[in-house]
Parts: sequence; structure tokens; C-alpha cells
Amino acid sequence: MAEKEQTAAENREHDIDIGTVRIADDVVAMIAGYAAQEVDGVAEMAGTSTQRFFGKSAPKRPTQGVRVEVADGQVRADLSVIMDYGFNIPATSSKVQARVKQAIENMTGLSVADVNVRIAGIKMPENQEDKDN
Repeated sequence: MAEKEQTAAENREHDIDIGTVRIADDVVAMIAGYAAQEVDGVAEMAGTSTQRFFGKSAPKRPTQGVRVEVADGQVRADLSVIMDYGFNIPATSSKVQARVKQAIENMTGLSVADVNVRIAGIKMPENQEDKDN
């Protein structure tokens, strides 16, 4: 136990306070968006299909479908996702919440109070869309 305490004390000695670090809300939103898209069953963030419609002329925004509020070291995130057809919505949403919370806390050191997931649509398989037309 004494070795761990000594190591922690040595680490504190090396930490030099030379100013503050501020993380922009857009950076937190980017982290949340990328983390959500890592979950199986999440096809894309809401709003990206509009970009596909307009082609490459529309700029890509990694914060599309994500809104975050950072206040007093607490993060509240709202995500709008489009899910792949066939995935369980409650289970996938729970995985998105856990993954986004973990990513934000690990990368920023901020505490996550809420991760709200809104299912904005379901992406059908390509061959299913062709049969419907």
C-alpha cells in the first residue's frame, strides 16, 4: 500500500498547474457522436441522410444529431440516432447511453449526468427498400 501512495505522491509532484483547460461543447458533442456510432445497431446519426441527398457539396458535421450542455463539470447529452432494422431498440439505446457516458468521462474527465437517446428513424436493408418500390 505504501508503494501506491508514494507513486501517487510522485505523480502529483509532476503535475504543474500552469493554467486552465477548457473543452468546447462541440468537442464533447463530437465524442458523443463518434461513440454512439460505434454501437452495433446504430446506422447513423439523424440528419446525415440529408447530407447524402445533397451529395458531397454538403459539409460533413460530426456533431449532427448531437446536442450537449456542459455546466459545472456536468454533461447532459441528447442524441438523435437512426437505427438499423432488426435491432432491439431499448437494448441498443442502453448500449448507446453507456458507450457515450464512458467515452465522454474517459476522454474529458467530465461527469455525465444524462444521455438521452431519441430514435429518429429505422434504416431498412438495401434489398428491402428496393422491394417496396
